[in-house]
Amino acid sequence: MKVCCVGYRDWALKIYSSLENEFDTLVIRSKKEYSEEIIRKYNPDYVLFYGWSWIIDKKLLEDYTCIMLHPSPLPKYRGGSPIQNQIINGEKDSAVSLFIMDQGIDTGDLIAQEYLFLEGQLSDILDRIIQIGIRLTLNFLKNGFTRLRQDENQATFFPRRRPSENEITIEELLKKNGEYLYNKIRMLQDPYPNSYIKTADGKKLKIKLVELE
Repeated sequence: MKVCCVGYRDWALKIYSSLENEFDTLVIRSKKEYSEEIIRKYNPDYVLFYGWSWIIDKKLLEDYTCIMLHPSPLPKYRGGSPIQNQIINGEKDSAVSLFIMDQGIDTGDLIAQEYLFLEGQLSDILDRIIQIGIRLTLNFLKNGFTRLRQDENQATFFPRRRPSENEITIEELLKKNGEYLYNKIRMLQDPYPNSYIKTADGKKLKIKLVELE
């Protein structure tokens, strides 16, 4: 079996590395490396686009079985920044979802889904995503899958968060509770652009680690 693995995020690349000893793999590690021609020349059985942020050509989606990993309990929390949008909304229970890509945004048929706990530091959550992603990916590559259409009646969509939303404002400090601020800081820990407070001299005080007592 030939598997083309496309991604640039560290957690996605760690999932892909677990496949290299089991399958014939081609790993594309950046947008700069990516091209449809390379994929077609390789002619894989599956194309994995874990954590990919760019639009894929419709013809490629039609010609190959393209799989996306989305860290949310699809059809809930479709769209960009799913981890951040769930945490800032106070969600504690989530899922890692694998689905077959189509032209919609996170709308394709589900092929696997497993529970994901959202408590702890962001590094802990990403480690869980890696382990679940490895398990789900190896399972469907070795054993096949059944397609399950997403329930549109349960669907929710949240847009990708903007860097300007990372600021902790004076208004938030005055009006938001400790759990909200804790969530806003931990959801933006490395490798994401960190949350910050603007200082009187116009600088940004980045906050990389937080605990809530």
